[in-house]
Amino acid sequence: MHRTGPRCKDDPACHNRFHPAIPPVITVRPGDTVFMETRDAFDGQITRTSTERDVIPTFAGGPLDLNLVHPLTGPVAIEGAEPGDLLEVHIVDIIPDTFAYTVNVPGFGFLRNEIPGPAILHWDIVGDVATSRDLPGVRIHADSSMGTMGIALSVAKTDDVFAREEELRLRGGFVLPPEPAGAVPARLCGPSGPVRSRCLRTIPTRENAGNIDVKQLTKGGTLLIPVFVRGALFSAGDAHFAQGDGEISGTTMEMNTTFVVRFGLRKGEARRLDITTFQFERNSFFAPPERAVPRRFFATIGISFPDSAGKNQSEDLTLSARNAALSMIDHLVKTRGLTRQQAYMLSSTAVDLHINQLVDVPNFLVSAFLHLHVFQDEEEK
Repeated sequence: MHRTGPRCKDDPACHNRFHPAIPPVITVRPGDTVFMETRDAFDGQITRTSTERDVIPTFAGGPLDLNLVHPLTGPVAIEGAEPGDLLEVHIVDIIPDTFAYTVNVPGFGFLRNEIPGPAILHWDIVGDVATSRDLPGVRIHADSSMGTMGIALSVAKTDDVFAREEELRLRGGFVLPPEPAGAVPARLCGPSGPVRSRCLRTIPTRENAGNIDVKQLTKGGTLLIPVFVRGALFSAGDAHFAQGDGEISGTTMEMNTTFVVRFGLRKGEARRLDITTFQFERNSFFAPPERAVPRRFFATIGISFPDSAGKNQSEDLTLSARNAALSMIDHLVKTRGLTRQQAYMLSSTAVDLHINQLVDVPNFLVSAFLHLHVFQDEEEK
């Protein structure tokens, strides 16, 4: 499946919304291997020559159109797949492009209030190593994964998802509702499209997987998704050269790629085991052990204190994670001479947020693990 045209809207094998009415581009059999050329998360809007100005979204007066996120290659129909089955998505390979980027988009990201952006890192990829002129002394090794892999929900399930997300939005939650502007395919999801009010955005993780950002799903991993519609209708995009657990700046090392995938089917297993959302598995390290563990690290911690008012909160995992991340950024600024923007974006790629405990009330504990091997002066130690 080849990319054609400069943007998703120009490519008949591309879409950027989820709806079961979007027809398959190809049909394959279980056991078949498919080569899928995929697009970066922002659909080609960020290039080697992009500046911070290009990272400002249109709602803030800039050029970045967030309605184009995420362009997905597909859908692929899997012959014989029916509701109640479990789809196996075997990740055979993820072949990187020669360019990637990390951006901090104003209004987005885990620390959007503390470090609002805009900012950008440009990455040059040679073989399995990426370096950036914007972050001297850092080398990132390829542990590539697909940020977005998912299948279609049924019409009824799509309605349910819309209803619950709309209820959350009306309660003040951060939700992106269906948006016809920029939607692909426009004939279904655009301003005059018949299902435009139910073409779901690709931003959230849902039962059908979608934008999952699981760094462990590198080459050799398997994603397992319960099937909701006949044919399953699988799509993928949003590839990452490497990623930290948490992807805290909202992006990591975003790139085009060739995704090699093999499909399998476990007939009736989702129904038999009452599997209602995706799972994943693998039988090997997701990266070389020295990076997967990692062998050398430095960690900061966060607990449920302090919040923005200097108070202790009870069992607040988000606050603990935020405090761990902010402590790591402070560490990188003080010990490595990075700006807060650089430290934030590097953390999205080279820092893993881990939950240490959820029982020592009132303070949950989260640690931020910095992979020291990313610094050239640490590689040989």
